[in-house]
Order: sequence, then C-alpha cells, then structure tokens
Amino acid sequence: MTKDKITNNIRKQRFEHGEMTQEGLADLVGCTRQTIIALEQEKYVPSLGLAFKIARVFGVNVDDVFSYQENL
Repeated sequence: MTKDKITNNIRKQRFEHGEMTQEGLADLVGCTRQTIIALEQEKYVPSLGLAFKIARVFGVNVDDVFSYQENL
C-alpha cells in the first residue's frame, strides 16, 4: 500500500518573500526552526492550523504552499 504524499514549496516562498530565514518564519508562526527544517525536507506534515499560519505569512492560500497527492 502506497502512502499519500504532502509536498510543499516553503523554501521557495521564503526566498520570494525577502529571503526570509527559517528562524524568521518559525518566529512568525510560533514553532521551532527545527519544525520548519522538517517541513521543508518533507519529513513532517504540519497540523492544519500551522499550514494556515504559514500560508497567511506569505499572503497566499494553503494550496499555494502545500500540495496533496493521493495514491490510489
């Protein structure tokens, strides 16, 4: 059984928004830099709340940052 996959473009968004650091993003959304690192490496799936906070920082919709790929 294959797993569904959630990908993101957080790193791209950070650089498009003034080369924001991982620490800067973490401070704005209320998490640790380690969480941002894990998200960017796609080793961690964010909570829905964190996903919305990240999107809000960049001024975009959640699906502009995160993509869900369903494996049927």
